[in-house]
Amino acid sequence: MVPTYNEHENIQELVYRTEKVLWNNGFEGSILIVDDNSPDGTGKIAEELSRRYGNIKVIHRPNKSGIGSAYRRGFQTVLENAYAEIVIQMDGDLSHTPESIPALVEKLSEGFDIVVGSRYIDGGSIKGWPVQRWLISAVANFFARHLLGLNTIDLTSGFRAYHSDALKLLDLSQIRSDNYAFQVELLYCCANAGFKVQEVPIRFTQRSNGKSKLGKLSIIEFVETIIKLSFDRFLRRRKLA
Repeated sequence: MVPTYNEHENIQELVYRTEKVLWNNGFEGSILIVDDNSPDGTGKIAEELSRRYGNIKVIHRPNKSGIGSAYRRGFQTVLENAYAEIVIQMDGDLSHTPESIPALVEKLSEGFDIVVGSRYIDGGSIKGWPVQRWLISAVANFFARHLLGLNTIDLTSGFRAYHSDALKLLDLSQIRSDNYAFQVELLYCCANAGFKVQEVPIRFTQRSNGKSKLGKLSIIEFVETIIKLSFDRFLRRRKLA
């Protein structure tokens, strides 16, 4: 599942490499692209790729509504149509390498419900980020992890694999975040549901084409979400006391 907005420079290579991974590993899989009416024509290119490959579905949303809401829509579509036993989410800018998909799938087979592609555990790395961007991410993960009592190191990673049975047990409509805070809120809900989460190292590469979608509003929403979830955690612990 790939959310897109203005990724016309990346979407063809991403699809080609993902299809190659599916073929080479004997995976029977599909690609779901959720496009937010990209003015650069990403949605049109996605439709052309759908006709070419036959295993690609494209959801066209009327406007840019945030990566979190795109994931929520994608998950709901997958679950409602019983598309797959495993759902993999990844960014559309080639910062996540499709060649890492088998490592996530293999870890799921060991009995985990969710596998997170992690930049911050041993073996993981980030290529091309300026120091400021790295500091923002590292600090955000540190505070979110400790305030929410989560064991996952890379809470904000958007490269993940889920067992669909686990996703079915979540009420996705209750996850309110529309931007990057969605990643943390979803893991928080998974932890409260008792799901088993594991991380595998990935190499994250800064996009070479297009512009990052991380802006001030996304950062503000992230902070607001962490505060809200921290309060929720406090209330949960108080009930158990």
